[in-house]
Amino acid sequence: MARAPLLQLSGISLTFGGNPVFAGLDLVIQPGDRVALVGRNGSGKSTLMKVMAGLVEPDAGARILSPGTTVGYMEQDPDLSGFATLGDFAAATLPPGEEYRVAMVAEGLKFDPATPVATASGGERRRAALARLLAEAPSLMLLDEPTNHLDIEAIAWLESQLGETRSAFVLISHDRAFLRALARATLWIDRGEVRRQERGFEAFEEWRDRIWAEEDEARHKLERRIKAEGRWAVEGISARRKRNQGRLRALAAMREDRAAMIRRQGTAAMALDSGPQSGKRVIEARGISKSFDDRAILRDFSLRIHRGERVALVGPNGAGKTTLLRMLTGELAPDTGEVVLGSNVQMAVFDQNRAALDPDMTLWESLTGDPEMRVSGKADQVLVRGQPRHVVGYLKDFLFDEAQARAPVRALSGGERARLLLARIMARESNLLVLDEPTNDLDVETLDLLQELLSDYDGTVLLVSHDRDFLDRVASTTIAMEGDGKAVVYAGGWSDYRGQRGGVSDARPSEKPAAPAPKQVPRKAERTAQGLSFTERHRLDALPAEIARLEAEIGRIEALLADPELFARDPSKFARASEALAERQAALSEAEEDWLMLAEKAEAAER
Repeated sequence: MARAPLLQLSGISLTFGGNPVFAGLDLVIQPGDRVALVGRNGSGKSTLMKVMAGLVEPDAGARILSPGTTVGYMEQDPDLSGFATLGDFAAATLPPGEEYRVAMVAEGLKFDPATPVATASGGERRRAALARLLAEAPSLMLLDEPTNHLDIEAIAWLESQLGETRSAFVLISHDRAFLRALARATLWIDRGEVRRQERGFEAFEEWRDRIWAEEDEARHKLERRIKAEGRWAVEGISARRKRNQGRLRALAAMREDRAAMIRRQGTAAMALDSGPQSGKRVIEARGISKSFDDRAILRDFSLRIHRGERVALVGPNGAGKTTLLRMLTGELAPDTGEVVLGSNVQMAVFDQNRAALDPDMTLWESLTGDPEMRVSGKADQVLVRGQPRHVVGYLKDFLFDEAQARAPVRALSGGERARLLLARIMARESNLLVLDEPTNDLDVETLDLLQELLSDYDGTVLLVSHDRDFLDRVASTTIAMEGDGKAVVYAGGWSDYRGQRGGVSDARPSEKPAAPAPKQVPRKAERTAQGLSFTERHRLDALPAEIARLEAEIGRIEALLADPELFARDPSKFARASEALAERQAALSEAEEDWLMLAEKAEAAER
């Protein structure tokens, strides 16, 4: 016997600011459903979730809950007013005596329930909201970006909890690995229409592209028919005016159909310009360390970053990723050791806290008020990579419309704020991008574009992210903050790092293959080198990872140069890639010679 649905939306229509968000929407959530809710930033995902939660009243239609169904909702910006601590908020809906549930969840999410609400960070508040929902264990869980502000360990814990729950759930998330692991069905919001596919998120992009291709074909056929009928109307109607009124009415109807078609929103026209080339060595850290209140964040860490590397920093929240990032960029001085920036470094920074954005400013003011973007004497223009652009035109490149240009930043969604910050840093010429949690709140299409831009970027990238899929697609080197001041360098992205340290790789057969394993010879560097100086021992230990990284980069550049049309399409990019290949090959030869010399010296000392 079929079970009654948990939730049913019937004929839902909703309009905000004169613009219809949904019209005639029908939706059913069944017991056991595990649904990914996807769509572009601003398409209405959070609004639909609030309608499902009963927090937004639609203009028309009905929301029907089956008897006994409970619905829990985790929103992006929870209201904790009236509560003294995060634990008080998280336990507020639990029966007396069951507060222990919050303590169990808090351990997995890694936050302290005793933290005062007044001093809690945005990330801690979101984790408290997530703990409240998981402790309630309702029949239907609605989760709006639950992985934001969680580290990879906490994301894995949440993934396990949701994988075992008996509750149905609907997820909004930018984390593709998270969605692939959990979703069994996909809801897609596109231009006010909600489509459902009874397959997981791994099938979403193929499904979306097929629907778009069918739309394009239908639009082209309609255009051809209108063109042909229009030509007939001009050339042949005079002699047959009376008997062909039906054909004229059909032509008018086709034109109305064309006018009613809602064009897809294009992809953000983001672009990166690496500007003047930096020196070959962009950053060199020599024996740096850092402690706060007798707690070691980093101990005796050395690293050399070359031009063109994509270096990712991973580790639990609080492990010191942002601290290391600030030391590598010269913003924070180490307690010991030194950091040397290479020649001609031009830096652009994406801050995870969006501190560069004033919530009281309009989008217009956020761009024109930036000293590096201001055009003297032109209040309506901004400087974009050295060229003046009208501020509205540039905002449209990042999918903002003209009405939003005068709206305050506080009115933007999380994804829209991320796009605005990207608009600011991409207006500058740079050869070192520093990206601290850039993927939070971005939709799938914008993430894909950002990944492509970083892959084609001729400069160097420093990246902090908890998005496993993004790390696998972008990073060529991973620095793992492993606790107690220990930081270890690995070649490749997240799955490569997991494989090298003995963990289970998260990569799937369809994803980017792991970086080539280091050659067998450098593994001798694992031997104890008692006859070497401290600097030589450290160099010998670091060389296998450096050799593996250079091999991976050479493979990536060779794959780029294998494109037979690259030279004709972009001669300057071909020249830069050829130069980079020669540099990497020379650096690899030098590293292998260094390893051979040091390994022989170590062996001689052991005899």
